[in-house]
Amino acid sequence: MRKAYKILYKEGTGELTEKKSRFIASFCPVKTEEEAQAFIEETRKKYWDASHNCYAWVLGKNGEGKRCSDDGEPSQTAGKPMLDVLEGEEIVNICVVVTRYFGGTLLGTGGLVRAYSGAVKEGLKSCTVLTLIPARKLLIDTDYNGVGRIQYLLGQLKLITLNSEYTDRVMLTVLVPDEEVLKLQTDITEATGGKVVLEICDSIYYGMHEKEVLLFPEG
Repeated sequence: MRKAYKILYKEGTGELTEKKSRFIASFCPVKTEEEAQAFIEETRKKYWDASHNCYAWVLGKNGEGKRCSDDGEPSQTAGKPMLDVLEGEEIVNICVVVTRYFGGTLLGTGGLVRAYSGAVKEGLKSCTVLTLIPARKLLIDTDYNGVGRIQYLLGQLKLITLNSEYTDRVMLTVLVPDEEVLKLQTDITEATGGKVVLEICDSIYYGMHEKEVLLFPEG
C-alpha cells in the first residue's frame, strides 16, 4: 500500500551564532545524488572562505538514499546530527549544507552537535515542505439527474474536482486518495442507481500549497 510522504518543495535558509561562530543552513530540493552533489559544490563555492561546509541529504519516497559529511569537524558532530533532524522530520528529497565560519572559540562535541542540528531546525522554518498524498484520478460520466447526488458525496468527502465538462452528459475528473477509491465507487453507484460510468485512471500523488493543488507523478 502506498503511503503519504513529505518532500522539500521550496528551498530556504537559516542561521544561528554560537560563541561567535556562524552556522548558515542552506536547503535545496533534490531527487538524485547528482543534484545533491551539485548543490553542495555550488554552496562550497558561494562560501569558499568558510571553515566547514557540512552536509546531509535524504532521497526517495522511503528515505532509502541518505548521506552526510562532517567536512573536517570531529566525527559525528555535524553531518550525522544534521541527518538526524531531517529523518526526525521525515522529509525526503532534501539536501542541506551547514556552513561554519569559526569564531575563535572551541565548542566541544556537544556544542557542535547542538549548533549544527540547531541550524538545520532554524533553516527548516523558512522552507516549504509538502505532504504528498497517494491518489487516483477518477473519471465520472453521468447524466444530469445524477450530478446533484454525486456532487453532494464529493462535498461530504471534501474531494477535489480537477475538471468538469457539461455537454449532453456530465464528465467529472476527481482526485481521490487511495483509501477512499473503492468506497466512493460504491457510494456513487448506489446514489445514482447504477446510472453512471466510472473509470479509475492515473496513479499519482498530490499536495496542497497556498490553496493550489499540485500533482506529482508516481515515480
